[in-house]
Amino acid sequence: MKNNLVAVLLCLLCFSNSFSQELKEVIYKDNTQILKGLVITSTKGNLQPGVLILPAWKGIDQEAKDAAVELHKIGYNVFIADIYGEGNIPQDNAAAGKLAGMYKSDYNAYQHRIKLALQAFIEKGVDPAKIAVIGYCFGGTGALEVARANFDVVGAVSIHGGLSKGSDRINGPINTKVLVQHPAEDKSVSKADYDNLEKELKEGKADYQIITYANSGHTFTNPASNDYNPTMAKRAWNHLILFLEEVLK
Repeated sequence: MKNNLVAVLLCLLCFSNSFSQELKEVIYKDNTQILKGLVITSTKGNLQPGVLILPAWKGIDQEAKDAAVELHKIGYNVFIADIYGEGNIPQDNAAAGKLAGMYKSDYNAYQHRIKLALQAFIEKGVDPAKIAVIGYCFGGTGALEVARANFDVVGAVSIHGGLSKGSDRINGPINTKVLVQHPAEDKSVSKADYDNLEKELKEGKADYQIITYANSGHTFTNPASNDYNPTMAKRAWNHLILFLEEVLK
């Protein structure tokens, strides 16, 4: 009996340790530009499903880090992308708006940086056939760009992201599953933006879902924001987990 109890305790300890790692910095490059992502992976030998997080407009922040840790506890390997690169992290809203705006306009450059992050993630050990991308704010725009570019991922989640794209861009097929978490009171997204995205998803024959969260401003999931709505943030998180369970398991 005593030996059996010791064996059970050792198994539980091993399982706990396999999903108790910390976020670690990952250096990767876009030509000469140094990029510094963060990764948290399982110590299990087999490849695990993974989630790539695209951070908000000021770069890797606490919300992205907290989400990575919580997703890892569930059993996912997680990588937080560095879109801007070393030496380019904005220090205020004005700088963040200018830099994020540049990537939104030059969507090819944005897609390229996301692709580099995906490659770095795969190199760190994740099942390449089971990767989903989620993004907050500016990163939510990036998640939609992943779907538009038809990257080889199984799901894309835009969390209070910008929904628009250039009027000169045509709608094309969208192969990955898409979840859009949209705050009802987001003043940065117009009705036309919302309607055009839904039209794009329909014309692309996407498997999509748009969930609108009542009484919620733009950054409603971020505890550090004045827009934070704990009730809706919890619902959004639960909806995210359900989506990831579907596409990654």
